Amino acid sequence: MPGRRVLVRVGDDCELPLLGCICFGVIDRGTNLLQVRPVSGCNLCCPFCSVDEGPCSRTRVARYEVALDYLLDFVRSVARFKGERLEMHIDGCGEPTLYPRLVELVQGLSEVEGVSVISMQTNGTLLTEEKIKELSDAGLSRINLSINALDEQLAKILAGTERYELSRVLDVAKAVAESKTDLLIAPVWLKGVNDAEIPKLVEFARDVGAGRRYPPLGIQKYEAHKLGRKMPGVPQVSWRKFYGWLRSLEAELNTKLVLSPQDFGIEPRRIIPTAFRRFETVRAEVVAQGWLRNEKLAVARERTITLINAEKIPLGSVVKVRIIETKHNLYLGRVVS
Repeated sequence: MPGRRVLVRVGDDCELPLLGCICFGVIDRGTNLLQVRPVSGCNLCCPFCSVDEGPCSRTRVARYEVALDYLLDFVRSVARFKGERLEMHIDGCGEPTLYPRLVELVQGLSEVEGVSVISMQTNGTLLTEEKIKELSDAGLSRINLSINALDEQLAKILAGTERYELSRVLDVAKAVAESKTDLLIAPVWLKGVNDAEIPKLVEFARDVGAGRRYPPLGIQKYEAHKLGRKMPGVPQVSWRKFYGWLRSLEAELNTKLVLSPQDFGIEPRRIIPTAFRRFETVRAEVVAQGWLRNEKLAVARERTITLINAEKIPLGSVVKVRIIETKHNLYLGRVVS
């Protein structure tokens, strides 16, 4: 059964660098969009969750929460490097509205020089009309709202909990659409499960007034990940077939569904230089529990490194690490003797 998790308060309990770990901090994938991850964890248990988050997780043993000032200081330094017309996209390995200082984060991001768009991915279950107004007034440009079905029982199944209130999330969508913040409905298509729901969601998005500035929908493709939860019997659809299906649906419903980076003003931008070469060996200090039981987080060259097969490595030790992954400044390493 799932057990209690370690809560790591990044910037308070330990000063882990905010570049290097996938579940908190900032991720730069070589564009003018930066992913800002203030918190990990989720309040739902979607059976297709790509990272096995939520209360029913059997693999995640830690949660991360980044101190507000610590996060904003780092964002400012990254923004100076990245330039102008930046989008700060608040997301996470889970549900970002769990962050207790979310409104202050949006306000702080809106004051960072070079930032022109602030967006957020959310399942909407923790939002209220009052919170939406606060976020909108603080400078939130767009909410990408995850709704996977308009059938109430199917929506509960896809949220992984009977406590999911579809009517409340639909009210959230309406409140966002009526605010200064733009609304984008972002369902995940699971072939053979919610096919009939997607056209309904397209109609709902149009009726509610989504997409004043951006496309009204951002339909995602279900993908089974090695460490995520998998829906039994749901096939993996190729990207070619996915886009073919989208184009067919787009023509049928006369609504833009095939999206490109240009629809959001996303453009290539120089990436923060990597601190390590792949297969390089470095010395690193082990600082915190990793996201998985057998992982630890270590620090070297002002980067956080996720150490695999490190369950028995004690915190505070200094170890020799071989870097095995460096893509997008996300670092995986293995302790070597």
